[in-house]
Amino acid sequence: MSHLDEDHIEFTRVRPRIRVHSDYSPDEIIQRISSFLEQEECNCDGKYMKDFATIMIPEEEQHLWSPQLTLTIEKMEIGSLVRGLYGPKPSLWTLFFFFYVAIGFAALIIAMIGLSFWSLDKPTTILWLVPALGLVFLSLYLVAYSGQKLGHKQMYRLHRFIEKVVDHRIDTI
Repeated sequence: MSHLDEDHIEFTRVRPRIRVHSDYSPDEIIQRISSFLEQEECNCDGKYMKDFATIMIPEEEQHLWSPQLTLTIEKMEIGSLVRGLYGPKPSLWTLFFFFYVAIGFAALIIAMIGLSFWSLDKPTTILWLVPALGLVFLSLYLVAYSGQKLGHKQMYRLHRFIEKVVDHRIDTI
């Protein structure tokens, strides 16, 4: 399996995705995940059930930005389709999503107030907060992106694990 031994994978998105067709059935993929997780040399942990799995880094090696890979396995006429999403723990992703929504809502309210002042020929200095909130939004995005970089080696391990399971090289979407 030399095609699985490349040293570099590009993860260009904050939450990269995979999609690969496998000749294995969904039950066989779940069985392969189970057997690979039980091996001593396996450096991943996971939970699985019919047509769904979450692969993660062992708890003793996890940090705030440790990724996990959530997989769904769909039965096809021949084999199965494996879809995956790399991301942080759901609690961290929810926190970031909350901040994104709060910043967007605040920008909307400030823009409405500022444009109302403008239509009434009053000072619109409040509108300067909109680009400031844009910078906060961009900063939050960059923090998430740098967090992904901190977890890159662990994401690489998860990626190699699923490539071994499906016995196929997988490119991220």
